[in-house]
This record gives sequence, structure tokens and C-alpha cells, in this order.
Amino acid sequence: MDIQKKLIQLGQAFTTKEEAIVFCGEQLLAGGYVTADYLPAMLERNQALSVYMGNFIAIPHGTDAAKKEVLKTGITIVQVPRGVNFGDDAEPKLATVLFGIAGVGNEHLALIQKISIFCADVDNVVKLADAQTADEIADLLNSVDV
Repeated sequence: MDIQKKLIQLGQAFTTKEEAIVFCGEQLLAGGYVTADYLPAMLERNQALSVYMGNFIAIPHGTDAAKKEVLKTGITIVQVPRGVNFGDDAEPKLATVLFGIAGVGNEHLALIQKISIFCADVDNVVKLADAQTADEIADLLNSVDV
């Protein structure tokens, strides 16, 4: 997966997980990866099953029904230094790095797998969260063929 630096957003802040998910969708939409109809499907996907993956990451993506809204496979990486809660007050699930993805066919499954393997090592997540430039993030992820 080739990481597009224009789809890396540093130092973002969100009040809600819904705001964060919509932001990821807007990045994919602006990049020509999805149609506008993909965005509500990303919110729907999180309502059905949380996109929070543990280790301070979330992977917002659309429902299976929204696959027809994917124009080409893409990924946006959004750094959220103060985190955004994908849980609730009783059980917070803080994400500091978001991977908004859209995959043609079943390509989203390969993306999720590669991201999950890379981020299984929390040190890698810390490196992404602490990166100061889009180049740093792209280099980290491209080095492991995400």
C-alpha cells in the first residue's frame, strides 16, 4: 500500500468519535477514493461494531453495503495527540492514531490486517503519534509495506 502524504493529517483534535470518523471520510472523499455516500456508512459501521482496535488506534471504514461507493483503494492517517474517545465515560477507549480506509473489493481486509500487525506493537503507535511530519509517518508505514 502506497501511503499518500497528502492524506496524512497531523495534530488534529476532535470532540467526538463521530466527528473523527467524518473527518477521515472527508479526507477520502477529497482524495477521490470514495463518493459522498461512503461517509454515513462509516458512521453506521462504527455503530454496528466499534472501529476501535485497541493500542490507541481506530480504523474507520464503511459497511459492506457501501463497497459500491469506493472508487479506489485508499488510506488516510490522522494523528490525534490528545486522543478521541471511541468508548464511553465508563469505559474510555482512547485513539491517538486513526486510519480511515476504503478498499475496492476485499482490499480493505488486507489493509486492516497490515495496520493491525504494525500497530500490535504499541511502540509503533507511539512513533506514529509522536511523528512531527507526514514524511516520518509515511516512512514508518512504507517500511513495513502497510
